[in-house]
Amino acid sequence: MVLASLLDVARDVGYPVLFALVAIETMGIPVPGETAIFTAGILASRDELQIEAVIAVAAAAAIIGDNVGFAIGRRYGRRLLLSPGPLERHRRRVIEIGEPFFERHGPKAVFLGRWVTGLRITSAWLAGVNRMSWPTFLFWNALGGICWAVVVALVAYYLGRGAERVFNVAGLGGAGVIVVGGVIVWLVVRRRERARDGRRNVP
Repeated sequence: MVLASLLDVARDVGYPVLFALVAIETMGIPVPGETAIFTAGILASRDELQIEAVIAVAAAAAIIGDNVGFAIGRRYGRRLLLSPGPLERHRRRVIEIGEPFFERHGPKAVFLGRWVTGLRITSAWLAGVNRMSWPTFLFWNALGGICWAVVVALVAYYLGRGAERVFNVAGLGGAGVIVVGGVIVWLVVRRRERARDGRRNVP
């Protein structure tokens, strides 16, 4: 089984590879950082890793990796996007659109971007490119990294072998669809409740 192989590898290499995968992903390189946390959470449910250490290592890696990505984006990103060459007009649009967006929605983008695969890889880099204030970035990045590490690790930890069965049957994509589907259902229910409350308050 795919997950069984992942668990064997994760058990052998442990926390250093967990740190490396999460940090590299958040720097802007597409590696399976979130999968590494999920796998480590399952191992912790088997007492092969410590869940407290999994969360601490993942959160630290997420924060450090994002700050490296932010620094790279701030130092080199604008030069890359503004340099002459192919797709120059489209690259400049990233800054034209990104700067006002990050001025208005930067904290939300940094925090919520942690939970979306594509944004998790690019949000720190884009925040640096668009000159978001570093103290503001650091706060929301740290908050998002800690919350993300806690939620992903604890979901895997408490699901335990149930999570392993989902992975084996449906794969990572299937497990993700189940989780996203549950979140969407919850959001729809909440929206309907708010709409109903709003109609009640209309005189």
